[in-house]
Amino acid sequence: MTRKIALVTGAAQGIGLACAQALAEDGAQVVLVDIKAHAVAEAAAVLGDAAVGLGVDVADREALAGLFDRVEADYGPVSILVNNAGIAMPEDFMSVTPDRFQQVLDLNLLAPFIATQRAARTMIDQGIKGAVVNMSSINAQVAIPSIPAYCASKGGIMQLTKASALALAPHGIRVNAVGPGSIDTEMMAGVNADPTAMSRVLSRTPLGRVGDAREIGDVVAFLASEKASYITGETIYVDGGRLGMNYTC
Repeated sequence: MTRKIALVTGAAQGIGLACAQALAEDGAQVVLVDIKAHAVAEAAAVLGDAAVGLGVDVADREALAGLFDRVEADYGPVSILVNNAGIAMPEDFMSVTPDRFQQVLDLNLLAPFIATQRAARTMIDQGIKGAVVNMSSINAQVAIPSIPAYCASKGGIMQLTKASALALAPHGIRVNAVGPGSIDTEMMAGVNADPTAMSRVLSRTPLGRVGDAREIGDVVAFLASEKASYITGETIYVDGGRLGMNYTC
């Protein structure tokens, strides 16, 4: 990945930051993007000269388009795109409003579509055989009633990954997704603090532990690399074996 430009959204912390770290270690010049401008700048500084942090709300269509214009002008064309930014916004199913449902879809599903399409235009124009990695979830396959929009968005990501992989394959551009299970990030803070909830999570995780964000980052880096040169349109689930279970202990 030496000298390739990798753009990672939602990269100020957690899985996004772990993806950026893995890509930087593999030699990519990484652009970390997050709505939290100060936090993403600090995260990029930790990675050193191989990284830069930009504060952008990728759910804002104009800001997202401007992001690619800026990156191409200042650093060069994006060869690796990691669509990681996302929100869950849990609440009682009957209380979810259409506006809140749409807010989740705008960030989790529409933004990856727009970003993939925009990145692919430059890749095609410049003959770049690039890679896109979308962040899905086991909730593309299973569901939690308190996060219906999140579940719908991740199911959509699974299909968007397949559709865009087929559309871009003639240009040598690969598109894949990673579907995390229970990962030790800020999103799991409430579970970590509740022994009963943690016991419930571990009972449905055959490996008997939650995952680490870097374990997701390493799979993303693999899919973005030439080691995965014959893989496209796939979702790789990194879930400690959870989806293989048909019962709980």
